[in-house]
Amino acid sequence: MNEGKIPVRYAKALFESAVNKNLISNIYEDMQLIGETCKQEEVRELLRSPIIPASEKKKIFHNLLANKINPLTLSLIDLMIKNGRESFLPSVARIFSANTLRYQGITETNLITAVPVSERVRKQITDYISEKFKTKVSLKENVDPEIIGGFILKVDDYFIDASIKTRLRKIKKSLIGNAQQ
Repeated sequence: MNEGKIPVRYAKALFESAVNKNLISNIYEDMQLIGETCKQEEVRELLRSPIIPASEKKKIFHNLLANKINPLTLSLIDLMIKNGRESFLPSVARIFSANTLRYQGITETNLITAVPVSERVRKQITDYISEKFKTKVSLKENVDPEIIGGFILKVDDYFIDASIKTRLRKIKKSLIGNAQQ
């Protein structure tokens, strides 16, 4: 089986169960928590470790999350551990979250800038995307001083790189190309 299909199938099964049980917002919050939890180095090592037995992994996750997440989410974690698929948990959380936003008619948008943007600029961007794509917008912002200036915007499959770093790279490539002629 293609590894890319594994997390998609688990996320889809959880999503369908959440919709049927009217728990979509609860499970979405659980998946956000799990996504953040899986970013911790100790948890990543736990998920990848072939040495730690499944029963111990299950016990650790129950201690970490049992009182914080819905039993449906916890049962998914148990199933993934039982099937030896726990390493896919971060991907399942990410895919489930994306599916939930899509189901709710929200487009996840990523904005990368060299410095934080003002509330006015943030509103202009979300209004523009909302109008252009006929959707609600969930804007995630990241500050990356490496891009020097400008912005990088990702909306679904669309990608706009208007960063100074990319423009300088293109100018350099052009100059090197012209110098070699």
